Amino acid sequence: MPLAPLEVLKKVPLFAHLPEGELTVFAELVRERSYPKGSVILFEDDQGDALYLVAAGQVKVVLIGEDGREVILSVLGEGSFFGEMALIDDEPRSAHVIAMEDSTVLVLRREDFQARLRSSPEVAVGLLRELSRRLRRADEKIGSLVLLDVNGRVADLLLRLAAEEGGERITRKITHHVIAQMIGSSRETVSRTMRDFVERGFIQVTRKDITLTNRSSLEQAARRS
Repeated sequence: MPLAPLEVLKKVPLFAHLPEGELTVFAELVRERSYPKGSVILFEDDQGDALYLVAAGQVKVVLIGEDGREVILSVLGEGSFFGEMALIDDEPRSAHVIAMEDSTVLVLRREDFQARLRSSPEVAVGLLRELSRRLRRADEKIGSLVLLDVNGRVADLLLRLAAEEGGERITRKITHHVIAQMIGSSRETVSRTMRDFVERGFIQVTRKDITLTNRSSLEQAARRS
């Protein structure tokens, strides 16, 4: 079951710092939409006019080449958001967003968001903070793709995904194929790397999650130490 709009907003960094009364106002402005697994939520080059909050399920932000090959920019779960640049500019969407499983999102229109900024400047500060954070993550990802071998790129991705969940566990459903699409490698190579990490005690993998059991070794592989 998807969370109630107010509970979703409390999980989103952009809104989490707002007082309850302000959150309630935003909760009344959002509209709920559901998407089955595999459906496209946003198309690249669509006109952007809203922010999307993930209330349930999981989605991927992807670029699709002319040959049909996908490059996954990010995988977003409950409490995440996408389309934030549409709150600021009138430019088209920069990537596709596709439901990886049955998903429910909350849609906040740009005009409603901007109208609330007049009485809630804290939201503007939060948006700038979040855009800055995402820009830093993009810089780190570019550096990883350019400077690290496959082992390093997998280690770096695992560290980033765990950090996004605030601990040592990754609970999002991330297959080896998805990891390969995120780091620019093959599924077979990723599978070998993940198996090696398990055998060396760097990570523990179950059907439900991935646990980082030796962070320092992963950081060394990702050249963070």
